[in-house]
Amino acid sequence: MATPPILYGLPHSLYTGKVRSYLRKQDIAYRERPPSDPHFTKIVLPKIGRVIIPVIELADGSVVQDTVDIIDHFEQAGVRYTAYPETKRQRAVAHLFELYSAVSLTRHAMHYRWSYLAHQEQFLRDAFGVGGNPERTGATMARMNSYLPMLGVSEDTIPAIEESYRQLLAGLDAHFAQHAYLLGDQPSIGDYSLFGPLFAHLGRDPVPLAIMQSEAPKVFRWVERMHAPDLDRVEYSPDGDAGGFMPGDRIPETLGPVLKQVADELLPGLTDRLEVLRAHVAGGAAEPGQPVTAKPHQRTIGQAETSFRGIAYTGSVQPYTFLLWQRLRDVAGNSDAVRDLFAAHGLSALLEARLPIRVERNDNIEVWGNLT
Repeated sequence: MATPPILYGLPHSLYTGKVRSYLRKQDIAYRERPPSDPHFTKIVLPKIGRVIIPVIELADGSVVQDTVDIIDHFEQAGVRYTAYPETKRQRAVAHLFELYSAVSLTRHAMHYRWSYLAHQEQFLRDAFGVGGNPERTGATMARMNSYLPMLGVSEDTIPAIEESYRQLLAGLDAHFAQHAYLLGDQPSIGDYSLFGPLFAHLGRDPVPLAIMQSEAPKVFRWVERMHAPDLDRVEYSPDGDAGGFMPGDRIPETLGPVLKQVADELLPGLTDRLEVLRAHVAGGAAEPGQPVTAKPHQRTIGQAETSFRGIAYTGSVQPYTFLLWQRLRDVAGNSDAVRDLFAAHGLSALLEARLPIRVERNDNIEVWGNLT
């Protein structure tokens, strides 16, 4: 029997949750270990060059880091429920939620985890205490807490973040009242991406979990469904494992309000960060083929003056954001159907803006691709 892959991650990790859900849905046998495992430190870490999770170690000893690369690795091998719809509009919407989850919902997840630390500290200390080193636990929690300003979490933005969370819950709750997943009867890359923040932080930490359970029971049920080892569609069909995306490249009408919220919250930050990227490239700081930063653990190339729901803040600019953005654009191509759909929901700028350079992945880190 082949040795199952090892997933290095943690229960409270946003991106580990995304991969774990995918592996369970595909019935892929795996073992999960924490990054405090000695093998991770001695063998895996030197291969990826930075402390980051999740990481998959395959039977042959090779490693794959980052949720995009991990999921695509298994997709290429063939899975029972593909995460990628074949049709243009559905595929584009799936990637839109991938982008929104990473760029916008990380803010919500980190706010509710750390701004309410006094209300849930015992829970979080237990979660971050894997490995049994109290000093390391405290240092890790302090470091994670320090990321709030660059994500746009401040006294000024917190009311808007909490309003946004409740609005998103309401929109998704109405959608999941009729559909098991975002695009029909099986999860797409959009579902797995959305699940990351809506499970690991917002659907697990006591304060946001209580809001979800009391105000959006259908969303909470979707979180349960995403963590199940099958499609878990008992409310919608007696044939729970039938699966399938909606026929005819249809987008559920119930997603309309959510798509508008995505446009309102995503576009200002992306537009302002794009200007920083353009200046970075114009100044000669982005050389094709080279890592996006001087050191692998560094994730940013500068800061942008931007806003969230009309409230100004200064946020970090991560090249990884543009990797996800170009995945959406690559799928959309010149499709009139996608352009019409995005125009109808205020999302046209995602397809029309010019990205000056591509961001690729090579040897488990981001590198600059070709100038465009």
